[in-house]
Amino acid sequence: MGGIFLLAGGLANVTILSQMFLATISTWSVLATILQILGSLGVFLYGMKVMSEGVQKVAGDRMRAALSGMTGNRLSGILTGLFTTTLVQSSSATSVLVVSFVNAGLLTLIQAIGVIMGANLGTTTTAWIVALIGKFEVAKVALPLIGLGLPAFFIGKDRGKSWGETLIGFGLLFFGLGLLKDSVPDLRTMLATDPETARYVESILTTINGHGFGTVAMFLVLGVVLTLMVQSSSAAMAITITCALNGWLGDVNATPLGVFQNSAAIVLGENIGTTVTAWLAALGANTNARRAARAHFSFNVIGVIWCLLLFYPFSSLVWKVANHLPAALRSANDSMAQSEIAFATAIFHSLFNFANICVLVWFVPQLGRLVTWWVKDKEMAPQYGKLKYIGSNLVDMGELSLAEAEESIKRMARLTSDMFDGLVDVMARPTEDLSQRVKELKRMEDTCDEMLHDITAYLIQCSTHEIGTGNAQRITSMLRVVAEFEEATDRIYRLVKILERKYKKSRDFSPVQTKDLVAVTMQVRALLDVALNSLSVVDGGVLEQANAIEDRVDALRKRNNKAAALRMQSGSVVQTEMIFIDMNNHLEAVANHALNVIQSGRRTHAA
Repeated sequence: MGGIFLLAGGLANVTILSQMFLATISTWSVLATILQILGSLGVFLYGMKVMSEGVQKVAGDRMRAALSGMTGNRLSGILTGLFTTTLVQSSSATSVLVVSFVNAGLLTLIQAIGVIMGANLGTTTTAWIVALIGKFEVAKVALPLIGLGLPAFFIGKDRGKSWGETLIGFGLLFFGLGLLKDSVPDLRTMLATDPETARYVESILTTINGHGFGTVAMFLVLGVVLTLMVQSSSAAMAITITCALNGWLGDVNATPLGVFQNSAAIVLGENIGTTVTAWLAALGANTNARRAARAHFSFNVIGVIWCLLLFYPFSSLVWKVANHLPAALRSANDSMAQSEIAFATAIFHSLFNFANICVLVWFVPQLGRLVTWWVKDKEMAPQYGKLKYIGSNLVDMGELSLAEAEESIKRMARLTSDMFDGLVDVMARPTEDLSQRVKELKRMEDTCDEMLHDITAYLIQCSTHEIGTGNAQRITSMLRVVAEFEEATDRIYRLVKILERKYKKSRDFSPVQTKDLVAVTMQVRALLDVALNSLSVVDGGVLEQANAIEDRVDALRKRNNKAAALRMQSGSVVQTEMIFIDMNNHLEAVANHALNVIQSGRRTHAA
């Protein structure tokens, strides 16, 4: 009898151990599945990053020009946003870029709204790519693309290498989508392999799916959260369609329309979630940049609101369109219901954004007034302040990040020019106490020091990213330009302090001395004007003009200093003549710095 009890106890222990073993295996299986999904998503996101960087290296300058120059009206702005986002495959990246351009003053708020509208439509291409993944063997497309790009990447130079990088990125993007499709387990298959987990998921879906419009609201919130987690609406879209096809949003065969409506609700949430990146990027930026981020949020939220009001008729219309898909879009790998859900989601995403543009494009001024009321103007923002760069805070914009630095250098150039005007003002009033004006010029000189630090740090940060050879040379030249402007402002402030000392010591210039200094000052002013204009375009004629002006400055300095030496020999006041010589030398040094700016700018444009 005791033996029977011992045997029963042993069998019970074996049963418990076997259950623990099976539970451990199940846990590791779930963990392995999660890691496979994350790994697949990582390949997809990395491929998108590589492709985006390659595209920026190939067409970065043209994309910059398109964003800053092809936004004259709403239609051109929409087309620009559509074109840019289709290339970089990220509406978040385009939105951050637009906000950074507004922050730098390259785009107005109204222009930015048009580009943002186009960006929303451009990002819908991802849904079509995901929907098409099931129609062909991914390896037959992804691996040949990588194979084409690899030789160009390793052997090619500059643009050829960038094209290779683009192809490799596009191949990895396809490959990652294929891995994601295979990694997300099919809920119907799980009923046989892991029935307990499958039934648990089904019970959750049953609970969510019985609440009519409440179900739509819950899936919309899920879309917002999903996009916030992966920080990419494209990746969120890929996950949404993949989960829908594998039964994680409902039974594809039993209620295909319901599954599609769930995925459509998630898509609406993703349209809200994708605005957060630009919103965060605009934190700490100027007023117009924050307004541009709010405009992006407002545009998407207004679109989601009207679509929710018409959700059931709108989604039913899209579903009818998907029901008439050509037979060529269906393969043996997918059921008809799966094809319809995938393409219906892509159609819904595109049609929703297109309809939203058609509705709100007529209300761009009103949208601008809304965000202007939302984000108030600051009382009196200083003309020059600490620079706030946003192009690379949240999204790596690579080549396109340089636009902010270029605009900031122009601001630094204007500061230098204004400071020189302040010097001329002090020179023109030698008998007045201009202590406050001197303090103001000192603040301008300190601001220029801060700008040098900020721009240099930003350019060094840009240089750590993947950029083309030409832009690497451009960064080197831009570093030289900001250093020259900072040196010029140092010289200008020294001249101001010399004039202040001259006033306190009651040293008065003779009419001849004043006339000679004015002649040099006028030539330096002309050279600074050429330097400011050279930041846009420099050609050989401008460089010749600058060299001619600098030669005149040098000749005047030598003539003036020689005349001062002769006057001292004739009994003139030595201290006054030394101030005169000191001012001539500093003015000539300012001219040298302006010429160096022009020469560096010429190398920048040549690169």
